[in-house]
Amino acid sequence: MRRVRYEHSGGPDVLELVSVETPTPGPGELLIRVEAIGVTLPVVRAVREQREPIALGGEVAGEVIAVGEGVDGYTPGYRVTGLVSGHSYADYAVLPAAEASPIPDGASALDAVALVRSGLVALGALDTAAAQEGEAALITAAASGVGHLAVQLARVRGAARVVGAVSDLAKAEFVQKLGADEVIEYQEQSLGVPADYVLDAVGGDVLTAALSALAPGGRLVAYGSGGGIIQASDLLTDAKSVLGFQLDRAAREQPDQYEHWRQELWQYFASGQLRPAVHAEFALEDAAAAHAVIEARANLGKVVLIP
Repeated sequence: MRRVRYEHSGGPDVLELVSVETPTPGPGELLIRVEAIGVTLPVVRAVREQREPIALGGEVAGEVIAVGEGVDGYTPGYRVTGLVSGHSYADYAVLPAAEASPIPDGASALDAVALVRSGLVALGALDTAAAQEGEAALITAAASGVGHLAVQLARVRGAARVVGAVSDLAKAEFVQKLGADEVIEYQEQSLGVPADYVLDAVGGDVLTAALSALAPGGRLVAYGSGGGIIQASDLLTDAKSVLGFQLDRAAREQPDQYEHWRQELWQYFASGQLRPAVHAEFALEDAAAAHAVIEARANLGKVVLIP
């Protein structure tokens, strides 16, 4: 089978396609014939920044080909999606059964890979923010794989006003069509609003601006890997809060809530309230081009590889 790998850190051009043995599922694992692979910013950053090469992991969607020992509930022929922490940029991938989510009838592999993982992050961040009906929301990276779903979910959950923040106002029309009342650019002096809660995936200077955009008593949820520094005095003056959200931790420690989020996402999808967007589809051999889109922050929705 084919797999994408790299031997040293660098830009997208370090990725290469090689032939390897098809893996065998171990205990508690599924072997998936991969139909779609989600490309994420953390993986793109890791390829450029981490000293040692990593397995290119991420969301996959496809058909179960074989099951490992001790797996209940799945047999060959099932269509599933889930997060592969090992090699996902491949024709076949090994997925822990505990991470698998059945793809319902009427949904494609593209729908699944664009919806589930990113949607789980968006829903988890919303719940961490304790979002209430009638509140004002600010969503950074509003055109990203997670952000474009967070804009829609904030509206579905009853936000009275949703503002999307983007790196380039060329993305404004896309974000407004998702349901945002206003779209603003990071370069502006203020992110405006004021917001009752902020979902931030960007960090850095944007984190500081987002905190300033909070109304007194507001909550900021950071779920990205961009870092940033917060001064305690910025929290104390107006009793603001900053919280972190990590999906993997929620999956381990709140399995019932995790499953509830998965069901909620598919219900919103089935009802037409949630529309996952795919920016572009790339062949497996064009993984470098897919990474380049993410690095340039040019995507409107999810970037997907198709083996």
